[in-house]
Amino acid sequence: MKVLFSQNADAELARTDSELRRIFINHIEKIASMPPRRHMKYGVPCHVENVTKQARIIYQTEGENLHILHCFPNHKDYERWYNTYK
Repeated sequence: MKVLFSQNADAELARTDSELRRIFINHIEKIASMPPRRHMKYGVPCHVENVTKQARIIYQTEGENLHILHCFPNHKDYERWYNTYK
């Protein structure tokens, strides 16, 4: 599966520390090899993967492409983004 990062995801990864960035990359590789299908609620057209208790990856799959939309390092940023869909 080909992994494509959005501009938001690139910027969010660049702002995280190296330890958390490594954890994000490991989870992205796991998703690419075996994509889980935990779909978000409220009609949000994305999937979510818990990286840590706080961190989340938001992604979409399209054929053989995995689009990483966001890499939220903390739950506060994730909640702020998620509440825009409610």
